[in-house]
Amino acid sequence: MRRTELLLQQAERKILILDGAMGTMIQRYSLSEEDFRNDSLTHIKKPLKGNNDLLSITRPDIIQEIHRAYFEVGADIVETNTFSSTSIAQADYGLEHLAYSLNLQSAKIAREVADSFSSLTPDQPRFVAGAIGPTNRTASLSPDVNDPGYRAVTFDQLVAAYSEQVRGLLDGGVDILLVETVFDTLNAKAALYAIQEVYEAEDIPLSPRDGGVPIMVSGTITDASGRTLSGQTTEAFLISISHVPLFSVGLNCALGAKELRPYLKVLSEEAPFLVSVYPNAGLPNEFGAYDQGPDEMTDQIKEFLEQNWVNILGGCCGTTPDHIKLIADTARNYAPRKLVFQQIEE
Repeated sequence: MRRTELLLQQAERKILILDGAMGTMIQRYSLSEEDFRNDSLTHIKKPLKGNNDLLSITRPDIIQEIHRAYFEVGADIVETNTFSSTSIAQADYGLEHLAYSLNLQSAKIAREVADSFSSLTPDQPRFVAGAIGPTNRTASLSPDVNDPGYRAVTFDQLVAAYSEQVRGLLDGGVDILLVETVFDTLNAKAALYAIQEVYEAEDIPLSPRDGGVPIMVSGTITDASGRTLSGQTTEAFLISISHVPLFSVGLNCALGAKELRPYLKVLSEEAPFLVSVYPNAGLPNEFGAYDQGPDEMTDQIKEFLEQNWVNILGGCCGTTPDHIKLIADTARNYAPRKLVFQQIEE
């Protein structure tokens, strides 16, 4: 059975569990500059420590261990270690030329781990989502307060960078493409346009119902205003991307589960797609760390389950396998949200 068909079947019968934070887990290893380098990177003069995506090449064992840790506690889907694997984001390190390789290698690592777990638990197949981050530049806002018309990146530049990333992820064997942490919908639309171009070139159907590689989009509400950084409400964000036959739409990052509640409710009531949510472990403390433990976070997420708002559930910044285990154990007792059109038909 094709993996897309298998994924759709699983989504119909259960709430799918997404993994937790990659960066939080990497921090536990207390890595040095040497961990981010190999023989091919000796000529790079800029510091590379902190370029976590690079670990897929220099320390693949660490990325494998993190994927395994999330699968072991019940995750159905893990994200590739590619949040910043575009030529645009990698330019900060002088590593633009590695963008395709980073995506290819990260996808292969996750694919290998997922397949090993699927073989052990055929009743719970495991899947890989290719993580596509927002880049460190925004197409809608100027980084210069004195020149509001200036843009640090163009739409076409974003499309080119995302196209390269998408090809690497697909060549590495991902099951899903996840455009995530969307704070500027114009960036997300560039990513979606790039995906559509690559699909057309590779003769991949756009809709997962036709066998295409499913596309997930996850936005970020940046503060209590209930808007994205580029100013859209949750409803406006949904409308802006609904022209694409998505597998799911959802929210992640910036806020904890409690703060995301009203915005998730909007998506649940209006989205014609599956709904995902993977909040942070609460709000960061004064040191930028996340103090919310698995019990408190799961207690807040229970309302999402009781209200039948979600289809895909996981964790973002500050979450660990301990968080995901308790979330997965709890979600087993609840049915997945029905799609809006299914509710109307009934």
